[in-house]
Amino acid sequence: MNVPNPFSAEGGDTFDTYDEFVPDSAPEPGPFIADHDVLTGADHLATHRLARSLFEERGVYDMTFGYNLARLNVDRRHPDAGFRYAREADDGAVLRAEFTPTTEFCPQSDTLTVGAMRAFNGEAHRHEYDLVRVRVSPMHQEAIAINGKLKRQEAALRDGEEISAGPAGGSF
Repeated sequence: MNVPNPFSAEGGDTFDTYDEFVPDSAPEPGPFIADHDVLTGADHLATHRLARSLFEERGVYDMTFGYNLARLNVDRRHPDAGFRYAREADDGAVLRAEFTPTTEFCPQSDTLTVGAMRAFNGEAHRHEYDLVRVRVSPMHQEAIAINGKLKRQEAALRDGEEISAGPAGGSF
């Protein structure tokens, strides 16, 4: 008997397509992006295609599900998880990306958000933004620590420094 793997990246009705914005398959905008120009429709899709490409190039993979982290946005099994994006209200050259993990105790949230920040802001980034700010949703049990680390890395980027992931679970 052939039993489908619930963690497989393959599967017909399990995933939305990348060319359709499905609000019911995306997390609600959290506090990091809610007061900014939240991207929807074609703008969200274009930004998410960029994320998918950069995450593929930089190896930002969710090891639990075995796929590029951007695929979480189209995984119907987790409609409240994934990335939402917004242009910063005071500076349209800054993109905000808020990651909502599948659970409040997701052990990969630190690694995944640092990887996303590095992918978006890596040398020779190929997008219209001067900076992409990344945060994890406050629903995560370690959101304060993770977001503190991301803020420090963001400050390093603004100072023209290379960012480092630092030791696993540690600060940068």
